[in-house]
Amino acid sequence: MKYSVDKKEQYVIFTPHEEKLDSSLSPVLKSELLTVHAEGYRNLILDMSEVKYADSSGLSALLVGNRTFNEDGGIFVISSPQEHVTKLIKISMLDKVLNVVDTHEEAAEAIFIHEIKNNTDEDGEEEEEI
Repeated sequence: MKYSVDKKEQYVIFTPHEEKLDSSLSPVLKSELLTVHAEGYRNLILDMSEVKYADSSGLSALLVGNRTFNEDGGIFVISSPQEHVTKLIKISMLDKVLNVVDTHEEAAEAIFIHEIKNNTDEDGEEEEEI
């Protein structure tokens, strides 16, 4: 699987350079997402701009990424999906589960809002304990 990883301070942008996300590539994507998470990154943007086709195993990889990054309070955002992938996500009703946005800017904004909300929640909990 061809891909690139762009590590920022608050998040990682993971970009598959593949047209299809199917059963031959999904296990590799799952593995790479788990590796990025294991490196200590809590937030990830999955840039789907080059992926023209996904099947059920591709959706499974997206769900694994979503669960992995959400488990420890992070966020997993799918950015720039093409029409077929967007339709598949909606037909599967995963648009209610996954964070899907049209642009990198919206994805970065979602992460910053998530981080601010988490910091506010943590501050609030600390104040209640005192």
